[in-house]
Amino acid sequence: MKTLILDNRQIQEKIKRLAFQVYEENYTETEIVLAGIAPNGYHIARQIASLLIEISPIQVHLIQLIVNKENPLQSQIQSDKSESFHLDNLTVIVIDDVLNTGKTMIYGINYLLAYPLKKVQTLVLIDRDHKQFPVLAHYIGMALSTNLQEHVTVILNEEMAVYLE
Repeated sequence: MKTLILDNRQIQEKIKRLAFQVYEENYTETEIVLAGIAPNGYHIARQIASLLIEISPIQVHLIQLIVNKENPLQSQIQSDKSESFHLDNLTVIVIDDVLNTGKTMIYGINYLLAYPLKKVQTLVLIDRDHKQFPVLAHYIGMALSTNLQEHVTVILNEEMAVYLE
C-alpha cells in the first residue's frame, strides 16, 4: 500500500524553506557549493541553487556526485566537477533526497574530504533516522518516523511526490 506523504506543492514549499535556511546559515559566505547526489539529490540541489540565486548575493556552484547507493565501494564515486574548479576553502552542502542509514551520504562526504574544505553541511528532503553511519542532516525538509520494513519513494519529475510503502 502506498501512502502519499508529500505532494508537489508541499515538496516545493519544503525546498523553498530549505533554500532560505541555507541562506540564513551561510549569509556571510560569498560562494557555496551544492553537491547533489544523483539522481534525486542533484535534482533538489538544482532547485535550491535556483532559489539561492534569486534570494541571495551568494555565488552558487552546483556539482553532481554519482554514488553506487547499494554498494559504494564497488565503483568509484564520480563527479561532474571540472578540473579547473577548486573546492579549496569553500562551504559545501551535500544534498540527497532521503537520509536513512547514512551510508550514501557518508561516502559522498568522504569523496569531498580529499579537498581542503572550509565547512561541510548536509541537506535532505526526508530524514528517516535509521542511522548506521555517523551522519546528521543540518537541513531537513521532513523528519519521518518509519520502521525498517517501510520504504520511502521520492519522485521528482512532473508528478513530484513522496510516498511511504
